[in-house]
Amino acid sequence: MKLLFERSRKGRSAVIVPPLDVNEYRLPDGLAREKTPRLPEISEVDLSRHYTELMKQVHGVNDGAYPLGSCTMKYNPKVDEETAALALFTDIHPLQDLSTVQGSLEVMYRTKRLLCELTGMEDMTLQPAAGAHGEYTGLLLIRKYHLDRNDLKRKNIIVPDSAHGTNPASASMAGFRVINVKSNEEGGIDLDELKKAVNDETAGLMLTNPNTLGIFDRNILEVTKIIHEAGGLCYYDGANMNAIVGRIKPGDMGFDCIHLNLHKTFATPHGGGGPGSGPVGCKGFLAGYLPKPIVTEIDGVYGFETPEKTMGQVRSFYGNFLVVVKALTYIMSLGREGLLEASSVAVLNANYMMHRLKEYYGMASGKICMHEFVMDLDELKKETGVNAMDIAKASLDFGVHPPTMYFPLIVHEALMVEPTETESRESLDALTDIFVKLAEKAHEDPEYLHNAPYTTMIGRPDEARAARTPVIRYDFED
Repeated sequence: MKLLFERSRKGRSAVIVPPLDVNEYRLPDGLAREKTPRLPEISEVDLSRHYTELMKQVHGVNDGAYPLGSCTMKYNPKVDEETAALALFTDIHPLQDLSTVQGSLEVMYRTKRLLCELTGMEDMTLQPAAGAHGEYTGLLLIRKYHLDRNDLKRKNIIVPDSAHGTNPASASMAGFRVINVKSNEEGGIDLDELKKAVNDETAGLMLTNPNTLGIFDRNILEVTKIIHEAGGLCYYDGANMNAIVGRIKPGDMGFDCIHLNLHKTFATPHGGGGPGSGPVGCKGFLAGYLPKPIVTEIDGVYGFETPEKTMGQVRSFYGNFLVVVKALTYIMSLGREGLLEASSVAVLNANYMMHRLKEYYGMASGKICMHEFVMDLDELKKETGVNAMDIAKASLDFGVHPPTMYFPLIVHEALMVEPTETESRESLDALTDIFVKLAEKAHEDPEYLHNAPYTTMIGRPDEARAARTPVIRYDFED
């Protein structure tokens, strides 16, 4: 496929620029570029065909199954997009007088209260722009709490070995030391290892439950109790909330603060780089440290207030507002019963697929899973030489986006599958049949899988070379 620069021909244009009807302004010397930027010159029809060609090469939820584990790339109702596109939401400015945007403030306030109800938290900020940003904000809450108590020795954040990769990174960014704790045979935190890790330097624990293996830790109340008895706080990574929404609250598990991914669990597609939203909720004793400002309601009038010991702002203005609009639309459309059904079907679909596939693939955990499951291809690799990468690449030839590869790291040949609640039984059967065919092909003709895919725009790239020496810019011949 040609790049726009390769389609470019001097003098061609997709627009007609109107004559200048204001005084010309030139930048002061030293601020302007020395050379005019070399931009493609292209006609409207060629421009349209270029992006149409790109569109045909992209796989999305409108094309077919998208079973990425821990990512929840589900089909989201279009009504959420329509609501967020209403002019009264899109045509406002964050510096308008609050009296002129009472409806938008009500959206923020109602979303905050509903999310607090769903998570068992008492207050919440909508500022953080995405999940990792929410993690960082939640860790700053923990840091502020300990500093305010002059408990300066608390430098350690405990993170299980099955955690999302952003957890240790966020803890490090917030100024903590990361203490890794091993999982037990069931896939949960090893309580004996956890007890060894806690001490008077423990600031807190970062945990998602269910975890990346798709396992709900049956010892969760004991886990949070151990941390609290050591003087630490418990942070809940809400990336897997879609498995438990409406059924159980992180606050009831003993967690003190939490972030949610509105762009995963509550309706905004998060592929392609954004936008996201990672609200952070907390119990009442942490509310005074939340970022400013917090949306409030007094006698039917909505406004903002600054928490007493606020950490300051973590993002410009009030966060990605339109993502909040979509989340509120999603929650109100489904209601309590609909949200419970959605999380229940997410769990049902994952267990249905896992049950059908366990005859052909090893499973990291043979027990009932939650919203996702992890296939362990270590035995398949030993028997046939076919690894997780081969199966993932070959799935592209069947019009399926591959599952998450080689994660969590504690499973060496991992394929993590999350079918989500929006796939029908017919879709799940079709997806499962494809993975069954690939498992059979591994035994019949492993070399075929080593060289897959065959139908995509490019074949199997040199992974190491692509990572170390990527070609990321266009070199002009003249």
